[in-house]
This record gives sequence, C-alpha cells and structure tokens, in this order.
Amino acid sequence: MTKNNDPRSAPAWGLLTQHADELAKVTLSELLPAPDRCESFSASLDGLYVDFSRYRATRRTLELLTELAGQRELKRHIDDLFGGATVNVSENRAALHTSLRASEDSSPEVGSERQRFLAFAEAVRSGKHTGFGGQAISRVVNIGIGGSDLGPRMLVAALSSHSGTAPEVEFAAGIDGIELHDALIGADPASTLFIVCSKTFSTLETRLNAESARDWLLQALPAEAVATNFAAVSANVDAVVEFGVSQDLCFRIWDWVGGRYSLWSAVGLAAAIRIGSPAFRELLAGGASMDKHFRTTELCRNIPVILALLGIWNRNFLGVEHHVVLPYDQRLEKLPAYLQQLFMESEGKTVRQDLATVDYQTGAALWGGAGSNAQHSYAQWLHQGTSTAHTDFIAAVNGPDLLPADTHLQNLANLVAQAEALAHGHSDETLPYKAHSGNRSSLVILLRELSPHNLGMLIALYEHLVFVQSMIWGINPFDQWGVELGKLGAKDVAAALIDGEIVDLPPLGRQILKWRDSAR
Repeated sequence: MTKNNDPRSAPAWGLLTQHADELAKVTLSELLPAPDRCESFSASLDGLYVDFSRYRATRRTLELLTELAGQRELKRHIDDLFGGATVNVSENRAALHTSLRASEDSSPEVGSERQRFLAFAEAVRSGKHTGFGGQAISRVVNIGIGGSDLGPRMLVAALSSHSGTAPEVEFAAGIDGIELHDALIGADPASTLFIVCSKTFSTLETRLNAESARDWLLQALPAEAVATNFAAVSANVDAVVEFGVSQDLCFRIWDWVGGRYSLWSAVGLAAAIRIGSPAFRELLAGGASMDKHFRTTELCRNIPVILALLGIWNRNFLGVEHHVVLPYDQRLEKLPAYLQQLFMESEGKTVRQDLATVDYQTGAALWGGAGSNAQHSYAQWLHQGTSTAHTDFIAAVNGPDLLPADTHLQNLANLVAQAEALAHGHSDETLPYKAHSGNRSSLVILLRELSPHNLGMLIALYEHLVFVQSMIWGINPFDQWGVELGKLGAKDVAAALIDGEIVDLPPLGRQILKWRDSAR
C-alpha cells in the first residue's frame, strides 16, 4: 500500500483533468475518421478482439492514463495478486482465484480438487454415479446464491451447445423458494441430484432452499437418499456432513476464493456436468491465457489494463454514470447479471484501503441484457436519455452452425449500426425529437466463436479490468461489507416477524404486517 493512497495525488491525475478540459468539445465524429484510428485503438489475443476506438480519447489520453498506472504502482499490485500477497486487506486474505485456472502442477491442492469434481461431473454424465436405487441422474438442481449461482448459471446458458445427452441443469437461488419449486416440476426424486454451493454452508437463502429440497426428497425416499442425491461445494465440511451429504461428495472451496470469482472452482460443478469436463478445462485454459497476458504484457499493450484505464477516464474525467453491457448473442443473456455482481460488489466502495473516505467517483452502475432485445427497450434511453452511459457491445463473429449465415450477419449488422449511431448521432433541424446528439462512447468485443476457451478469456478480462480500476482508486475489490450488513438486518427482522414481536420491528416491518392483516 502506498503512503498516500489518493489517486488524485498522482501527477498524471492533474494532467488528465486538464486534458479532459481540452477535449471537452472534441467529438467522436471528429476522432473516428483518422486513417489509423481503428488499428491504433484495437488489440487482439487468440480468439478475442477489442475495438476501443469509440472512446472519447486520443493517443495522448492513453499515454497519460498509462503514466497514471505507473504512478499508482500497478505492476506491483499485479505481482502481489498473482504472488499470493494479502490483497484483501479488510479480511486479511489473498485473492488467488487465478490459481483455480492455472496448470494442475502449479498448485497440487487445487489440481487435486479439480480432478475430483470433474471426475464426478463425468460420472454423473455417464451414469456411473446414480441416484437412490441405481437411477441415472436426469436432472441437476444447483442451490446457491450470488457467486454460487450467477457464474454457473451463466456458463450453462452460454455453453449449452456442448451438453449432448447430459442431464438438465436447473438453478434455485431466491429465498422465496419459487425457483426451487419450478426446478422440481416433473422431477423424479430418485434421479434428481442437488448441488448445494455455499462456502460457509450457512448462507440463509441457500440453507433454506437446501432444507426444502431435502424435505422434498425425503417425502418420496428414505433418509439414505441424501447421501446419493446431494453433493456440496463448501469450506465447511463438518456442516456438510451434518446435513447428510456424503463426505465423498463434498468438494472444497477455499477462503481465498471470493464468490464472484468462484466459477472456476467446484462452484462450477453444475456447469461441468452440463457441458462436460473437456469443455470446462477449455474454459479454464482460456482464463489462464488471459492471466498470462495480463501478468506479462507491458501496460501500454495490456488489454485489461487499457480497458480499465479507459473506464477510469470515462468515470472520473468525463463523468460517465452507467456501464451498459449488451451481448449480441442470446447465449450470453446471463452475462450482464454476472458482470453486475463482479463490478458492483467489487467497486461499490466509499472507503479506501488506507481507511480514508473516498470523495471521488468509483464504480459506475452496470446493467444490460441481450443486445437485440435491448434495441426495443432501453436503447431509446441510451441514444436520447439525459444520463451518461458507456456501452460494451459483445458478439461472436461466427455464429452457431444451426443458424443460416444471413441470420447471424443481421445480428452483427445491428451491433455495428448501434455503435455507429451512439457515436455519430443524427441531426434533424425540423423535428428536434428525431435528433440524436451522439458522442456516446462504446467498446466492441468480438469472439471468433462462443467457445469455452474464448468465454474463459472474456470473463478473466473483465476480472482483471475490475482489479486494475480498484488499484487505481485505492479500494479493495475483494470484500463486500454492504452485502453483510443487509444479511444482519434481515436476520433481526425475520426473528421479530416469526416471534410476532411487532414492537421489535422497524416502522416498515410493522406497516407491512398491518396491511397484510387488514386483508384477512
């Protein structure tokens, strides 16, 4: 940690502020026609290509941002991350999620656990592991919340073309139990496998859903069925065994793995069952490829670093408030929700690592959805709204073989048209409501195809982007105390509701009960 962890103390910060004033009236329509603009403002790695020419930035902007990264000792922070230093200061932990996708000989403990859960995934797929009474598993229900849900859910949606004859995979996250109810419609208890993902095995939502699932199973089968039809991913083996899960089907996660970085671990078991262990290993290899690039490439050519710094430029110097992610691929419809947790849990901080209060902007609000659908909902806001937003467009240049080539080209055409419209706008002097100001930044990320390897690179790219921005801002991207506060409050309110102690409820709780009871 530097003695003064305020990024504004870096000389480059002041120069960037001055530079932003100089560029205030320069538009994307003026910047984009430069002959070498696209070539100079793009980069590629394996099957991934990024075009960052539509940021309101120049070469001088990138030079100053790189200087800022140097002054903020970014290279040292990267080395600390990969070296196992205590980068999660508030919880006194390392953040070694990159080791989850490294080669197995680099971490024997991680490699051994990877082999265990991937072997189990193949046993379920092949029918070697059966449910109670020798029934082949036909349905898998993943029970978890946050990182124990969003990651595997996104992987299953994105890579389902690799499923073959694998069991169906459903997800149950919400505390209201509705997703679990829906996941069990038409399910056969003997052929249903539940995977309970919880690092502590005490997360309220997950425990309630797991207990409901166990009750459902035991309505049809004897108690011994829990040992065959439940698996768990946790650091709390004792609690897992006490619940009734066989220790052989408890897969380990470590305290140095944050939930939003955990899909590479056994938390991805449900996805591995669905897509197969070879595809899951390709996903890990893609993440490792981006790790190598991030760790070894100089800052000025480092893709996660460049994109992170341009995000800093947007947020702190141009005042951009929103980060919108629009994958032009329905298979990636779950990606924005996954990235929402990654960014907003990591960057939603008002206290720096040196415990000083932050009085400059940190993470933007991130949201989004499938791109073509967005054109008929919030694209209006993106083009003509009064708030400032930056958009990430994501697509695979080669679509699924089952679709006509023209269909996929239409999809890409819409992506290009949206990016161009955001940049250049449209003037109409006679009808002001048809005018679009343009000059709205965007990033284009292209995958050669939506393969496990390329998806792994994409996810790791965003992970490292978040890390870089957090180091520039001086905040801790690996804790989430705001999440913990809400959990504590809910526990107290729930106890009062269940006990009927109305006087112990906050005013909102009392009002809810009053309105509920008035209708009885």
